[in-house]
Amino acid sequence: MTEPNTTPISPKVKRPLVLLTGATGYIGSRLLPLVEQRNVRVRCLARTPDKLRPQAAESTEIAEGDVLDRHSLDAALTGVTTAYYLVHLMASSSDFEKQDREAAENFRAAAKKARVQRIIYLGGLGEEADPKLSAHLRSRHKVGKILRASGVETVEFRASVVIGNGSLSFDLIRSLTNRLPVMICPRWLATPTQPIAVADVLDYLLKALDLPAGESQVFEIGSSDVVTYGQLIREYARQRKLRRWLFSVPLLTPYLSSLWLGLVTPATAEVGRHLIEGLRNPTIVRDKKALDVFSIRPVGYRQAIEQALNESYKEGAG
Repeated sequence: MTEPNTTPISPKVKRPLVLLTGATGYIGSRLLPLVEQRNVRVRCLARTPDKLRPQAAESTEIAEGDVLDRHSLDAALTGVTTAYYLVHLMASSSDFEKQDREAAENFRAAAKKARVQRIIYLGGLGEEADPKLSAHLRSRHKVGKILRASGVETVEFRASVVIGNGSLSFDLIRSLTNRLPVMICPRWLATPTQPIAVADVLDYLLKALDLPAGESQVFEIGSSDVVTYGQLIREYARQRKLRRWLFSVPLLTPYLSSLWLGLVTPATAEVGRHLIEGLRNPTIVRDKKALDVFSIRPVGYRQAIEQALNESYKEGAG
């Protein structure tokens, strides 16, 4: 993890202002205290400020606003140097692609008007040229394109499965493995993926604050391990000392798989369906320039699962 930047700043030098969107989400809620440790001023965008206030430091400003309300963004972005865009509307709308696009266009216009210097965005891996790219991943890529078209320098990270306690993808793996001793599995369990530990994702997002000014860039991030979802399930079971049997069949469609997941996981069938549609697409790192630009060396998937389990034990969620 990145050590807090403790370099003293003269009181006469105005510290840069960082805006964090999605501060109540999985990544945003973990990123907030880390950004608060930096020598920056922090502002969060929230639809319900009272809900976020207990989670934020006293010095953190909370601006009421909604990415789907264009005019509410002007005040939130005023004076902002760097803005984190950690918004995804898949869980809040059946037409999430349209809302994702609308939200990104609103944020793009407001950021350009406010002369924001940099946008940092977390999207998803997946081959853009794939005609069968899922709606979930297609929307992630589209949002990145919209933000880059703003003229504001945009640093986009693309990740696959984020392994960490509380991550929806990891929770799906955990719930399936905990509840089903025998799994009749669809073909997507053989899809290759390059997972990444949540601590490494946060490290990338933090270090993007320190990049020298330049052109917009897309960084594909992941561990050095290319594995299948079946391997993730088996490794989770091994570390939990659970005996599990997986049998793959070509009969379960993504839609039927999502209904199956809805019965055994905390996720709704609708959100599960979108996630499963994304699991059929290989999500691997093809461009490794992140390893040249950043000093971060992500841990392997076994260590990432171990870290997630240790955290869940501490929180009593294992």
